Amino acid sequence: MPQVVIIGPPGSGKSSVGKALAKSLGVNFLDSDAVVEKNSGKKIANIFLDDGEEFFRDLEFDALTTCLQDEESILSLGGGAPISQRAQDLLKKSKTPIVFLDVSLSVAAPRVGFNRDRPLLLGNPRAKWQALYDLRRPIYESLALITIKVDSMKLPEIVASIRKGAISEKN
Repeated sequence: MPQVVIIGPPGSGKSSVGKALAKSLGVNFLDSDAVVEKNSGKKIANIFLDDGEEFFRDLEFDALTTCLQDEESILSLGGGAPISQRAQDLLKKSKTPIVFLDVSLSVAAPRVGFNRDRPLLLGNPRAKWQALYDLRRPIYESLALITIKVDSMKLPEIVASIRKGAISEKN
């Protein structure tokens, strides 16, 4: 069971925060998207194109299951990774502290760049991001031990908030 699982929409800073938090704690950093790409030998966008979203979600769930076994890590999940009921059940069962990085579209947009490597945002990326966020937010909130609104926060402040809230709650 990782020390903390970080969830949130694209552009919330899950990977950056996860890496910084892992470094500050002296543990490994795991990113479920990176694990899926490594295990499949394909970029996520190519998995979506070649095999479809359902196949990707199966790979993502397998990565989540594997990553939750690493006790000396911080785990960052792709935006959709905690959305399925089976993923929610697995996360709740793990009793790992979960941190929801909440972010507005105006802050997320420049971070995400809404490029072609984000298959669920193709077409009208801002509208699709907002629609996905509106759909996923209640799930993020229901899973999270703590929620951090990251819009006006610097990376060290976010890491300190997680260390104070999620890490101290765990011990």
